[in-house]
Amino acid sequence: MFENNKERIITGFALLAAVLIIGFLDNFFLMWLVFGIVYLLAFQEAIKLFQVQKDGLLPFAIGVWLVAGIYPYGDDLFVLAGVAYASAVAFNKEIPWKDFLPFIYPTAGMLFMFTLYQEYGVVSLLWLLAVVALTDVGAYAVGKSIGKTPFCETSPNKTMEGVVGGIAVATLGGMFFGLPIVDLGVAFLISFAVAVSSIFGDLFESSLKRAAGVKDSGDLLPGHGGVLDRIDGYLFGGIVMLVLLRGLV
Repeated sequence: MFENNKERIITGFALLAAVLIIGFLDNFFLMWLVFGIVYLLAFQEAIKLFQVQKDGLLPFAIGVWLVAGIYPYGDDLFVLAGVAYASAVAFNKEIPWKDFLPFIYPTAGMLFMFTLYQEYGVVSLLWLLAVVALTDVGAYAVGKSIGKTPFCETSPNKTMEGVVGGIAVATLGGMFFGLPIVDLGVAFLISFAVAVSSIFGDLFESSLKRAAGVKDSGDLLPGHGGVLDRIDGYLFGGIVMLVLLRGLV
């Protein structure tokens, strides 16, 4: 089994080690820089998945992230970007709405996750990491062992049993990571909601890849594909976690 998945396992451990080191250092500038690199790589992959042909979008993405480093409410930048682009489309009808799609996905998720770190600290990112990772692991383990019922056409390999098992494992195991921030009941609810959203984050990226006719979003990570292939669940989960923490705490 190791030989068959050697690249995937080695890359996975390398990514985990990098994440733990960055989290341990817990430095704002380092976190902003790393998130920014991940965002820009994911942004370029999204341009290809959305099949956006227009050149020159990357500088605008860089501009958004530069502002996120000094503006205290990074998630608001997503709304402001939408207003700015709508204004541009109204002024110049030759600007297609399709070009804005990469400024929705993955931009919104990355901005929300960075704001999550700013408002609730590195422990909130650890909580998010635990819930999404446990959802993946639980879904894979349960699906492989007892999965029989197809979940949806978008992702034929997913089973209903695996999805339910993954959500259950992530909710019960992940909620304890939220106790430094909220009480057990709220941690349970948020963990459940994040686990569900991460499933659909994965499905959304799968639908983009199907539409684009590709297996992976990229080839940067040996055995894993592209950056979006690794963070798809977090892009949805991060938004849900921040919104619910603001509303329930």
